[in-house]
Amino acid sequence: MEHVKTFIESGILELYVLGDVSLAEKQQVEAMVQKHPVVKAELEEMEKALESYAFANAIQPSNSQRTKILNSLVTNLADDSTFKSKKEEAIVVTMPAQQTNNFYKYAFAASLALLIGSAVGMYNLNNQLQQKKEELVAMNTQNQRFSKTVGYMDEQLGIYRDTSYKVLRLKGTKNLPTGNVLVVWNPAKKKVMLDLKTLDMPVNDKDHQYQLWALVAGKPVDLGVFDKLNNDMLDMKQMKSVALAQAFAVTREPRGGSINPTMSEMMLIGQF
Repeated sequence: MEHVKTFIESGILELYVLGDVSLAEKQQVEAMVQKHPVVKAELEEMEKALESYAFANAIQPSNSQRTKILNSLVTNLADDSTFKSKKEEAIVVTMPAQQTNNFYKYAFAASLALLIGSAVGMYNLNNQLQQKKEELVAMNTQNQRFSKTVGYMDEQLGIYRDTSYKVLRLKGTKNLPTGNVLVVWNPAKKKVMLDLKTLDMPVNDKDHQYQLWALVAGKPVDLGVFDKLNNDMLDMKQMKSVALAQAFAVTREPRGGSINPTMSEMMLIGQF
């Protein structure tokens, strides 16, 4: 039942009630409703809650707006009065005018006013639902980002727990005496990682980058370039693969890297 609980907490049921799901997601929700009574019950509760919210937040027009609308409708719907000339009054005996029954006119005006009030309420409700939907989407996105970050950090910790990885701290040269960074290397998997969280080097200008090298059989091998960023870095950067290495070093090179290391720009070095 764990996957059912995860499905309910994912936020897809709320989006389904709001009508903001793709066809595939709609089919997925309906399949889960058919298969799992607890999902069906949760969906029905959400629909009832939305209906209650709509009635509770319905907005009626103000008294002044209602009176203005009624007066306008009554004026437009009223019968035109026909006035008799003096000559006609002298010849024709005036019969008592039949009183017009205005009940239906007032009823129609009242119904129209209620319709307008309902339209205003629905408009406000739609705005509120749209705001809630945006908040729900933002919350869901934030939860996914947090979950991804936690998973990635757990993966990084797993690297340090794996005894097949070797950890080497590169230390500063005379060009950068206080600099250092951790290199994590797995010879069997030919995998090289830089722990940027431990990187203690200044930020380069726009024309330069740092470049990692491996010393293999006395020759430098390019393992890729990297930057020190002005933010809180959580990532471990994967560099190019290498199976054999006697040492690792970092030089400062033109942006994009160099074919051969600039020895005068050697910043960090470390060997096993």
